[in-house]
Amino acid sequence: MSGSLEGLIPNSMGKDGGVQRNGVGQGDAGDATVLGDPRSSIKAVRWKAQLKCLYTNACSLSNKQDELETVMHLESYDLVAITETWWDDSHNWNTTIEGYWLFRRDRQGRKGGGVALYVKEWIDCEELPLRNSQEQVESLWVRIRDGTNKGQLVIGVYYRPPDQGEAVDEAFLLQMREASCSWALVLVGDFNHPDICWKDHTASCKRSRRLVESIDDNFLVQVLDRPTSGEALLDLLLTNAEEIIKGVNVGGSLGCSNHALVEFVISR
Repeated sequence: MSGSLEGLIPNSMGKDGGVQRNGVGQGDAGDATVLGDPRSSIKAVRWKAQLKCLYTNACSLSNKQDELETVMHLESYDLVAITETWWDDSHNWNTTIEGYWLFRRDRQGRKGGGVALYVKEWIDCEELPLRNSQEQVESLWVRIRDGTNKGQLVIGVYYRPPDQGEAVDEAFLLQMREASCSWALVLVGDFNHPDICWKDHTASCKRSRRLVESIDDNFLVQVLDRPTSGEALLDLLLTNAEEIIKGVNVGGSLGCSNHALVEFVISR
């Protein structure tokens, strides 16, 4: 996809955590599951070939929800990850999109932030419970079962606000280390470390260097090589299985967001 997607229609949102399908809440933010809904006529199956994916930092979905829905249906994405949803308890009625499960974790206690993941409802998936869960970490981890018995794919979505404290940084790194033990991890998000040079894995800031060290220690690869916000590479695509990431494209935007859209395919 290329070019801006501005101006398609404003809207608002919904639910304070967990997962939804067609407006029906499915559990709390910490232990949500998308499986076993007796109201669904769609039977979840295990993915076998490839998953078409989209990620972006929306800089608030409040005026972009209908635009997002239109793009998702036109492009037939299987997975759509969003950071900075800016959702809270007042967004209760139209965050769900027909044909998709919605996992979401809203920022608690102050405005902004938040992460979400839409998953096509035919995909067999559930939220991955982590031992290192921490309320202040704005992250989601969703397990997708495959159809080959090779193992399970884990999708992570993470937003790190620029003013995040060191203790929360460390809590996220523990989550990342735990999730990295999966057969295949694909982690996207806005990490807000503009000082990192990904060509030689160097950084001027101590906490940025700590992230780079943790990425290396967990055998992860940072796939993106183009700026995602102005001249800065703030949004990352990390994986421990680089061979399954295909067709990466960075360009365009969702509405007036100052972050680029990132398209890619997860392939078997």
